[in-house]
Amino acid sequence: MYEAKVTIGLKKGVSDPEGANTLKALKLLGFNNVKEAKMIRIVDLLIDGESKESVRKSVEEMCQRLLTNPVIHTYKIDIVKK
Repeated sequence: MYEAKVTIGLKKGVSDPEGANTLKALKLLGFNNVKEAKMIRIVDLLIDGESKESVRKSVEEMCQRLLTNPVIHTYKIDIVKK
């Protein structure tokens, strides 16, 4: 059993309206020391697999087919044996 954590963010140059609104709200609340806010998604998956490599290959396919849009997203996969 493996835990796969996929961290999904936006590519450089892609608009992040959620992050911009969060930054604006923080500044309105007086947190003027915050210079940037980015929104990311984390998907935690618990997967049965024969090896870390086979699980990574499966998660990579999940990212390409469903979890991310390769035009606008970047992603990082971390896998830990449970």
